[in-house]
Amino acid sequence: MDTSHVSSLQLKHAGLEKRIEEEMSRPMPDNAVIQSLKKRKLRIKEELSEL
Repeated sequence: MDTSHVSSLQLKHAGLEKRIEEEMSRPMPDNAVIQSLKKRKLRIKEELSEL
């Protein structure tokens, strides 16, 4: 198992979570952006669960 790959995925996942939170805290959040970020985050989570 390549721990650097896992670490990279975990960092990307955390970064997406932060971006989702930032977008949701805006006065007029863009739901399309939020959905796109959530889908990317889910793909990363699924990849992590397969490792």
